[in-house]
Parts: sequence; structure tokens; C-alpha cells
Amino acid sequence: MGQIAVIGAVVFVSACGLPRSGPTRGQILDGSIEKGGSSHVVMVDDRVNRAASYSPAYGFGSDFQAAGQVGADEVRPGDVLGLSIWENVDDGLLASMGSSSTQLQQLQVDSQGYIFVPYAGRIRAAGNSPDELRRIITQKLETQTPDPQVTVTRIAGDGATVSVMGKVNGQGVFPIERPTRTLSAMLSKAGGVSIEPEVAVVTVKRGGATGKVWLRDLYSSSRNDIALRPGDIILVEEDQRSFTALGALGGQTKVPLGNEQISAIEAVAMVGGLLTALADPKGVFVLRDEPQSVARAVLGRSDVYGTQRIAYVLDLTKPDGMFMARDFTIRDGDTVYVTEAPMVQWTKTLNVILAPVNQIRTTESGF
Repeated sequence: MGQIAVIGAVVFVSACGLPRSGPTRGQILDGSIEKGGSSHVVMVDDRVNRAASYSPAYGFGSDFQAAGQVGADEVRPGDVLGLSIWENVDDGLLASMGSSSTQLQQLQVDSQGYIFVPYAGRIRAAGNSPDELRRIITQKLETQTPDPQVTVTRIAGDGATVSVMGKVNGQGVFPIERPTRTLSAMLSKAGGVSIEPEVAVVTVKRGGATGKVWLRDLYSSSRNDIALRPGDIILVEEDQRSFTALGALGGQTKVPLGNEQISAIEAVAMVGGLLTALADPKGVFVLRDEPQSVARAVLGRSDVYGTQRIAYVLDLTKPDGMFMARDFTIRDGDTVYVTEAPMVQWTKTLNVILAPVNQIRTTESGF
């Protein structure tokens, strides 16, 4: 009768539920769509590893890469120009008495791209280089004064600027000039990045489009060193990709991915590995929301639509289980969850039942 009472107590306590780190392996499997749940449960094998190997890559689209460099000398609305005009007469149109030259400084190009030059009138400056603008002004003036000589300089290039912010040593608004017409050159102009280059991500926002690239890839491939356009916003930040580790692991935390791809086996190792006394090596799960194209390839079905919840199962007790885990790539936003072994819950139940008995024995032995 005593044994039956103990067994009954075990069943009763188990039914009431004991503290644990999360659902059991069986509970996750029972939550599959095939059993009325809301997620797909997929055992990882070589085919699944190949289908799930998709990894969103950083890089610039064709619209960024096809954009040509801005002419460093091209005048734009907002630029400030300086004009020097020499006249080949003693009493010129513009020159003051006793002087043959006239200095017109701080001529700002208006929002429509024009400047006003006395005796030459309203002249379109935007879109021309300083030399082209010089010729236009000369032609306008030579009908009124003999053989005028004109020079045009761009004092400030406020009309063609980019904003650089984030983890750089010198944030600010910088003009696009001849030495700084590309992304790498502009970052150098801003003093370079203030974080470890290995984890630095550079984002460029241009109108409604956005592209980003690893700093290391920017310098390793000329295709990523895009030409800048006026109004670009450049943001340097530390990589924010991460995965979450939960369950019977050495640590339960959010873990940065870093700049390299990591596998499921590496992800487990990064948080201290499986807890020997708790973990079920048959119950290593990677929980992920897969885009439609990847979900179809993984499930081998064409009748799934939209993003799909998938629970990938890694059984480390199989002969090739460790290899499957080594080849499975962890992605940003993944949850790595390890269930407790079935015996753990049984042990917890026995401890709850036997604890009062042991306490009584300890008390009696004290008398």
C-alpha cells in the first residue's frame, strides 16, 4: 500500500505541475499544425539545412550602385559663389574709380538655381561648372564692356551635402567635394568609425530607399563604395543582430551574432553548452519565422502563404545529429531553446514528495 500511495502522490504532483524552464519536447511537437497547433515542426536533415540556408545579406541595390558621381565642380542651389571681373577700360561698368577689377563675393545661388550679376542680369548657375558659368557671364558682359575677364569660384558647397552621424569620430554635414564623392572617402572625412570595424554597419538613406553594408565589405569591394548624392544620410552603428537562448542551457540570454555566421552548435556553445543534469539532447529547437519562399522550400510545399512559424528540431543523439547542428545556420531573431530531459521532471516530483519525509527523519534523529 505504501508504494501505491507514493506512486499516486507522484502522479498527483506531476499533474499539478512543477517549475521548469519551458515546454517539454512533447508539448512542442504536439503544437504542430498537423496536430491543430500554429507552427510547423521540422526535423533537421541535410535537405532542410540546404533549404534553410538563406541568410539576408547586407548590400546596396542597383539604384545605389548605378548612380554616377556628382561633379565636384557642379554648381547647385544653395552654393555660395565668388566672382572677380576685370574690365579693359579705365572707367568700367562695375569697377570703382581708379580700379580695373570688381569683386562680387557671397553670391548665393537661389532655390531655383539663379544668381544676379549687375549688367549681366539673372543668370542660371545651377547645373554649370564654375568654368561654364564664367563663359556665360563673360558673354553677357562683353556686349557692354570691351574684353571683360571673369573668374568664378565656389566658396561653399552647401547645395551638395550629406549628413554623417552615428558611431563616427566627427558627426556633421559635409559638402560633396572632389576628394569626398564616394562613401569611403566621406567616412574618412568624418574621422572614421569610433567602434570596432568588425561590427560596424554603414547605412545610407537616399530619399525613400535604404541600403546597408558591413564596413569591412565596403573596403573589400569597390562595388560597395557607392557614389554619394546630395541629401544622402549616412549612419554608422554597431551590428544589432542577435539570437535568444532559453531552456536547459548554461545561460539564458540575448546573444549578439557578431559579424560572422554561426551554427546552431556554436550558438549552444556560446551560452555554456547543454546543462548535463537538465538538458534533453533530443530536444534542441530553433524557433523562427520563415519568409514564404524559404518556408515552401523547407516544407516541400507550394500551398503555404506568407511568413510561417517553424520549429526546427535538432536531435543531438543521432549519429549525424552533431553534424546537422554544425551545418544549421542561426539567423537574426532566432530563439534557441533546449528542453529538459523527461527524467528531470520525474526527479523534481520525487523530491517534492520525499522532502517532508526526509525533514521528519532529520528532526527525529535530532532527538
